[in-house]
Amino acid sequence: LPTSDTLWDLAIAEVEKREHPGDDDVKPGEVWEKSVLFMGNKNGGKTTIILRCLEREESPKPTLALEYTFGRRARRHNTPKDVAHFWELGGGTSLVELIRIPITSHNIRSFAVVLVLDLSKPNELWTTMESLLQVTRSHVNKILTKLEKTNPEVAAEIKQRMWNHLQRDHPDCALVDPFPIPLVIIGSKYDIFHEFDYEIRKIISKTLRFVSHYYGASLVFTSKSEARALINHLAFGYDKSKSVSLDPSKPLFIPAGLDSMSQIGLPPASDSDFGTVRANTPLELWKKVFEKTFPPKNFRDLQDTKDPAQDSQYAEYEVDVMRAQKNQVCGNSPNPLHSQTITFLT
Repeated sequence: LPTSDTLWDLAIAEVEKREHPGDDDVKPGEVWEKSVLFMGNKNGGKTTIILRCLEREESPKPTLALEYTFGRRARRHNTPKDVAHFWELGGGTSLVELIRIPITSHNIRSFAVVLVLDLSKPNELWTTMESLLQVTRSHVNKILTKLEKTNPEVAAEIKQRMWNHLQRDHPDCALVDPFPIPLVIIGSKYDIFHEFDYEIRKIISKTLRFVSHYYGASLVFTSKSEARALINHLAFGYDKSKSVSLDPSKPLFIPAGLDSMSQIGLPPASDSDFGTVRANTPLELWKKVFEKTFPPKNFRDLQDTKDPAQDSQYAEYEVDVMRAQKNQVCGNSPNPLHSQTITFLT
């Protein structure tokens, strides 16, 4: 052994290896760098969750388009601070194509997604979840396809990591379709959800348990400490919480791989309903049963139609004046305020 490696150094290295078994590429003294994308319902609480995770005492502001912040923390005393990049997609499902900006072939190995679903709006749940996850998965798969040609080892590593949350002998291996990068689903506004009728809560809880297990995701209904623990694991490599809460009368907390189809049970439908539902996959079956109870809102209703150029938080006098002059020359005279944002978006 090198003379610089004392017994104490080796002991510290062994503890770090046990605490972070999947981080073999992070060497002692090296900075850990991760990226996390938050997306979900508009006004669903994404910004609040990020601020809470970063321990910032700020009032959340509405998110416009795609916003970025970061946090830095040291894993232990006298070590470099690790960096976590936090991206937040605003506008619900209306700006989902912007996910191509933060998720790239350069950072995909260290990228994770947090999907925040507003439990107080069950009629928006499935449509929001489906549209956001489909576009994100499609984009990630395109990156993986390119990596298979340019860097096949990394592509193979990412695909293998998709299954790491399930034990090899898990009975559901043939029944799930893991998301290609780490995924956490957070059910927000639990205080409102908790006031719903028990049977309604049971349907929503069972459905989100199935969806999370199917995608290999962790699931948490917002409880401040537990949501923060999951995000800190994704962003800074903190230890995973080993607690599990399956009781539908309490906030759910189920780390990836710790649920099962046998525990979740069948979709909450009557025998007569099962006789009329036609589905090709388990996911489609759960969707149809869920939407029978909670008819989905039209996708267009979920689009954010507010003009971002009118947002007061992005006002800048000089730019707004120039924009107003341009509009007058072109024969168009909308409200001249806040055109800085329009310039940014285009």
